[in-house]
Amino acid sequence: MKILFVASEMAPFATTGGLGEVVGSLTGAVRGLGHDVSVFLPRYKRIDIQQLGLEIVVDYFEMIIGNQLEATRIFLKKLPNGVKVYFVEHPDYFMRDELYGTAVGDYQDNDRRFTYFQRAVLKAAEKLKLNPDVIHCHDWQTGLIPVYLKVPGTEAAPFPKARTLFTIHNLAYQGNYPPDSFPATGFGWELYKSDFLEFYGKFSFLKGGLVFADEVTTVSERYSREIQTKESGCGMEGVLAARKDSVTGIVNGIDPKDWDPETDSDIEAQFSLGNPSRKELNKAALQKENGFKVDKSIPVLGLVARLVDQKGVDILIPILEQLSKEEVQLVILGTGEEKYHQILRDIAKRNKKWFGVHILFDPKMAKRIYAGCDMLLFPSYYEPCGLGQIIGLRYGTVPVARATGGLADTIREFEISTQKGNGFLFEEYSGEAFLSTILRACKVFKQEKLWKALVKNAMESDFSWASSARKYTQLYETVKRRPVKVTND
Repeated sequence: MKILFVASEMAPFATTGGLGEVVGSLTGAVRGLGHDVSVFLPRYKRIDIQQLGLEIVVDYFEMIIGNQLEATRIFLKKLPNGVKVYFVEHPDYFMRDELYGTAVGDYQDNDRRFTYFQRAVLKAAEKLKLNPDVIHCHDWQTGLIPVYLKVPGTEAAPFPKARTLFTIHNLAYQGNYPPDSFPATGFGWELYKSDFLEFYGKFSFLKGGLVFADEVTTVSERYSREIQTKESGCGMEGVLAARKDSVTGIVNGIDPKDWDPETDSDIEAQFSLGNPSRKELNKAALQKENGFKVDKSIPVLGLVARLVDQKGVDILIPILEQLSKEEVQLVILGTGEEKYHQILRDIAKRNKKWFGVHILFDPKMAKRIYAGCDMLLFPSYYEPCGLGQIIGLRYGTVPVARATGGLADTIREFEISTQKGNGFLFEEYSGEAFLSTILRACKVFKQEKLWKALVKNAMESDFSWASSARKYTQLYETVKRRPVKVTND
C-alpha cells in the first residue's frame, strides 16, 4: 500500500514532544512491513536545507488562500529506511524559532499557517503523483485534510479513492478559532454548522478530522474509551460517541534501537537484561551529578515531564514536604508553567541533599535519569499514551503512575505473591493516593530479591512498534476497502 503521513512534527527533524517521536518511529515501522511510506511536514527554521541535504522536488507553485496569493516549494529527504519525507516551505509561516508559539503564547496566525500547510500538502502530493491509498493525519494541524477529500468540488481534493485515518495524540489540543478563520479554508459556509466544523461558536480543525475521517484512532485503548466520556472528552465526547464503532485505540511504541541501555552512549554505563547490575553505575553517577549522597540503598525517583497540571505537578508539590521525611532522592527535569518553575526551584534550594530540579529540555539528561533512577513518577491527571513509562521500563526503571490512559494500558501492578507485574498504580487523583503508592514502591525496593524480580519484569516488557505497526497496517487495509462517503450538504 501507499501510505501518506501528514503531521506537524517528526523526529529527528522537529519535535516538541511525543507526537514527533511517534511519527518518526511509526513511519519507519510501517515502511519495515513493506509499504510505500511518505511524510509531509512544514519546513521549520530548524530544518536546514544544506545540513540535511534536502533536494527541491517541486519548484514554486501558487495557491490562493482567502484573498491572498501564496507560493511554496517542496523539498525531499530520503531516509535510510526508505521513508520519503517532504517539506512544505513558506518563509513567512514556518521560518520561526519555535513550532507553535513562544513562552508568551501560541502564534496568533496558527490557523492560517496550518490551513495553508494542509492545502499545500494536497496540491504538492498531486503534483508529485503520489496517489496514496491511505492518508494518515495526526492531530488538529491536519484535521482539515479528511474534509477536503470528502467534500466534492473543492480544488484541494485530488485523490478521490484515498481513505483517511485521523489520530488524536491529545484531545485537549483542538485548533479552535473564531469564524473569521473559516474563509481561508475555501469551504462553503454550509460546513460551518454543528454537524460539521462549528464547535461552540468556533471553527474547529480537530472536529474536521473527527467527523470526516474514515477511521479515528488514538494512542491507547483506555484513552479511546476515556475521551468518549464527559470527564475526559473536552467537549468532543458526543462527536466521538456518535462514531464509536470507528474509533480505535492503538498503544504507542518505541524503536528499541533508539532506546537500548546496552548500546546507549549517552549514559554512564551500558547494561542489559542479562547484565543488570551495571545499572548501579548509572545511579551513582546521577546521585553525584545532583549533589546527593551516593548510596545504592536510597531509592532515587525521577520525573521527566512538562511541568503542568496535566502531568500531575499539582498533586506532586503538596507531598514533597512529606517525602522529605523519607529516605528518598528525587530528580525532576522539564519545563512548563512559570509558577511551577519558581515553586520547584524554591523547594530545591531548601532541600539540596535529596531534591534536584532542572528547568530545561535536555534529551541527554533525560536518558541519564531513565537509566539512573530506580523509579519514575507519572502522576498524570490524564495521559493519552505517554512514552516515558515505556522508555523507563526498557531501562529497568520502575514506573509509579496513575491508572489513566496509556499508563494503565502499559503498566501492570506488581504483585508480591506472584512476582508478576512491572510497576505500581493508583486510581484516585490526589496527593495522598500518590504518596501512598510511592511509599508502597519503596517498601518493595527495600526487599532486594523482590526488587530484582520487578526490574526483570520491567526490562522484559515489550512495547516496540512491531505489534502496533501491524495493527495500523491492518486498519489501513480495512479502511482502504471501504466505499467512499462524500458530503453533499
